[in-house]
Amino acid sequence: MCGIAGIMTRDGSPPADSIIKSFASALAHRGPDGVGSYCLVDTAMVQTRLAIIDLQSGDQPLFLNSDDDRAPLALVANGEIYNYIELKQQIAGADYKTNSDCEPPLYLYRQHGIEFAEHLRGMYAIAIHDPANNRLVLSRDPFGIKPLYYGATHDGFVFSSEFQAFRKAGICSAKIRPEARDSLLQMQFTSGAETLLQGVYRVLPGETLVVEQGEIIKRLLLGALPSGPRPRSLQTTALAQLDQVLMDSVGVHQRSDVPYGMFLSGGIDSSAILALMARLNPDPVQAYTIGFSGTDARDEREHARMVAKACGADHHEVDFSEQDFWDLLPEIVAVMDDPAADYAVLPTYKLAAEVHRAGLKVVLSGEGGDELFAGYGRYRRAMRPILLGGRKMRLSGALDGMGLLRAQGTSWRAAYDAAAVDIPTSYSRLQRAQAHDCADWLPNDLLTKLDRCLMAHGVEGRVPFLDPKVADFAFNLADRLKIRSGRGKWLLRKWLDKHLPEAQAFSKKRGFTVPVGEWIAKKAQTLGPLVARQPGIDDACHPGAVRDLFLSLPVRANKKHNKAAWYLLYYALWHNSHICGVNSTGGILDSLQPQ
Repeated sequence: MCGIAGIMTRDGSPPADSIIKSFASALAHRGPDGVGSYCLVDTAMVQTRLAIIDLQSGDQPLFLNSDDDRAPLALVANGEIYNYIELKQQIAGADYKTNSDCEPPLYLYRQHGIEFAEHLRGMYAIAIHDPANNRLVLSRDPFGIKPLYYGATHDGFVFSSEFQAFRKAGICSAKIRPEARDSLLQMQFTSGAETLLQGVYRVLPGETLVVEQGEIIKRLLLGALPSGPRPRSLQTTALAQLDQVLMDSVGVHQRSDVPYGMFLSGGIDSSAILALMARLNPDPVQAYTIGFSGTDARDEREHARMVAKACGADHHEVDFSEQDFWDLLPEIVAVMDDPAADYAVLPTYKLAAEVHRAGLKVVLSGEGGDELFAGYGRYRRAMRPILLGGRKMRLSGALDGMGLLRAQGTSWRAAYDAAAVDIPTSYSRLQRAQAHDCADWLPNDLLTKLDRCLMAHGVEGRVPFLDPKVADFAFNLADRLKIRSGRGKWLLRKWLDKHLPEAQAFSKKRGFTVPVGEWIAKKAQTLGPLVARQPGIDDACHPGAVRDLFLSLPVRANKKHNKAAWYLLYYALWHNSHICGVNSTGGILDSLQPQ
């Protein structure tokens, strides 16, 4: 796991050394174990390394010499190629110089050209400079587990693992895209290729870009989900297949030369991962659970404790307090350059700090289980015909009908709706809903949260459910094996009930909650006027309505008002940090004071 960045100039001139140094500094937190850089003619690249596999010889850039004395291929990568052992056995004529998991992609590129990513199993953002063909190739894994951004300047084409590196290098504007900002305020994340900043774009999940002379000349797209129907299994057969698929995925996701652990919520997904890790590891699994003492929120630690005991795990319990909320939120928002107002950033960030403190560099997490096995209630609604209560996902926004936003209408939904355009019509209603989430919500909210919160502490997050073999199996399950008797993830529950009955797989799904509304309400009288006068809020909202919302919280607080207050507070702090440059070392109230 690392940070990568680079530039290709338009006119063929050598890139300025100061840009690469600035990129390396901005991405240092992603790679505390070393820095490697590369510059040849019009292209320069840098990697900051978090050493996970091949600690001795795996430094990047990695190179592959040509057969005709031309300049070698050069690669920098962020991520893990889980099938690197198999690839090294399969690729004929390869003369490997390292034990790195990222060396096989160079040989695959030499054999298959820009279609090399079709052979990779893993999470990755890869940049390859091909000087013989005067091209730069960027590729991102199909689920978008690892981030990759790009932009065009008057000097050339730039890319980076985090777009805050562009801002710190002085090659990106601070202009907000209003539609993306309103999308963040309405549904807690932004959609599509365009980010919140004008001129900064995401390499889409599964996308490979070819760049020549600072211009994108070709795009390829590799899907994360199977595109056509395949034979579907009976329940008894499917359970056996699921066991094999999950064991294989968790097994390869444990490939590491450094200590690893896992995040345990006690829910279906993390409990399944723990059960599999316990089966695969001779030593107790290091499991970390967070809870919220002294609040009305459901505390997961007791149930997680029971699950951990059943698996013989070494269980670590962490408390996230009200004071943590007031102290840490500005710090957390500062690492979320691509913002996702998901309140799960709070516990994820603190868990990552605890894992780092314990000396672990890798954690496995359960993201993707709900999307692939159909765990969300919104999927059940999407399956129903409209006359029977069915409705589209995210049909309304969090701030609708509250008189808060200056801009009315639904333009904030345009990018989100566009993500559904290419979903195959052969999919069932349920599969279409799942595919939509996999294309947009998953990479732009859940995986962005996991990446930034963990990488801020030099920890790599791995997600075994988001594996091509798991996806190929799970997505093509019959709807009745995903949802039955009003419960989602039915087959996964059956599997867990068999292998870890202590997890209570068929108990009612209670969801994960962080008591942000409860905490905000306690200081709403002070927060309201402060949030209302922030420049980012004033641009987007009617300040008077914002102030009134906060002032009303202790009197008539409800879920909708709490969510709105949380989104507004999050965006106010984000705008102050990433646009106005406000220091994030103080707590919430300090960060909102006039500068």
